[in-house]
Amino acid sequence: MSRSPLRGALAAAAALLVLATPAAALAAPNPAGAPAAPYPLGAPAAAAPEQAPALALPRPTGPHAVGTTTLHLVDGSRTDPWVAGKPRELMVSIWYPARAARGERAPYMTAKEAELLLKEQGAGAEVVNALAGTRTNAVTGAAPLGRRRGLPLVVLSPGFGMPRSSLTALSEDLASRGYAVVGIDHTHESPTTFPDGRTVPCTTCESGGTPEFGEKSTRVRAADVSFVLDRLTGKRPAWEHAGLIDRSRIGMAGHSLGGNSATHTMLTDPRVRAGVNMDGTFWIPIPDTGLRKPFMLLGAGELHAQGGADPTWGRDWENMTGWKRWVTVKGMGHNALTDYAPLLADVIKDEEMFGTLPGARSLEITRKYVGAFFDLHLRGRSRPLLDRASARYPEVTVKR
Repeated sequence: MSRSPLRGALAAAAALLVLATPAAALAAPNPAGAPAAPYPLGAPAAAAPEQAPALALPRPTGPHAVGTTTLHLVDGSRTDPWVAGKPRELMVSIWYPARAARGERAPYMTAKEAELLLKEQGAGAEVVNALAGTRTNAVTGAAPLGRRRGLPLVVLSPGFGMPRSSLTALSEDLASRGYAVVGIDHTHESPTTFPDGRTVPCTTCESGGTPEFGEKSTRVRAADVSFVLDRLTGKRPAWEHAGLIDRSRIGMAGHSLGGNSATHTMLTDPRVRAGVNMDGTFWIPIPDTGLRKPFMLLGAGELHAQGGADPTWGRDWENMTGWKRWVTVKGMGHNALTDYAPLLADVIKDEEMFGTLPGARSLEITRKYVGAFFDLHLRGRSRPLLDRASARYPEVTVKR
């Protein structure tokens, strides 16, 4: 039930945009009037041809500007589980509230990452450049806003085969509302570019989808998250502004395989106190001793509705013994919980990937419910949206 994230439809949708849409119709204005940022890792994305539009992520909804930075982290204590004899190394992005929006916008991904992401679909250079050149809203290296130990931290884990950039719109929105957010590329499970210019492909993509792979990946991702938390909250943090993070208020959310890994991470790392699974099959069951921490299921369409085709949600729901919600969105497809919904869902009508909701609507619902969950459990703010049906969101069903 961990589905291939892209299939041919993503490349087809991007191709339609390249062929049919003027750049001005899609490009959001740069808030500082500055050009898009060069890739900060020494591996610049290729410039998009003039006829290729600039895809643009919707603006964040919070009151703050957003800054971002990237980190290259090496875990010398752990051998990479997918490549023998090498230490585990990760690329992560951090988004955070910023003092101002002046400066260069962060790139979405490198051209090589986009090329590998779309490789199986036979996408041409224009399509690759259109995706790589997506306009984000965060400013690279912007001065952060916040006081010491003032920012709750949310860790985001992407779906199988997808890079951390696939959850950028959600990350930017949380950051604009006062959170620090860290997105992790789980190396060898998606294309990943490193500072020395290497781009490691998704070497596990052909073997994914089996229970054995799902269980292994779940454990690997939990270990990745714990290592990243060590590097952000330890004595010598990897991020110069890590002192802004409140180490007592850490949550995790993920899409698909990333959402599945949230419960296992919460059970193995006491620092993660609240979690969200966005449409992911659970590969490692919650034990009979239960998960006492707050948890939310955010399901798309019929597969993850109550009594849906994925039996792992009903099974693990019974062992969630703390605060819990089962939220289902009618008309939403599996990949509607990613950036690809606002970028491409309205161009290609693929109900399996995106459902029938407009892409902007899917993103609004995802941002609203995930944000409400973390507001409640990391900030102690009342959010009645999570307790009952909402007239504003009639597509959404909430089970307590």
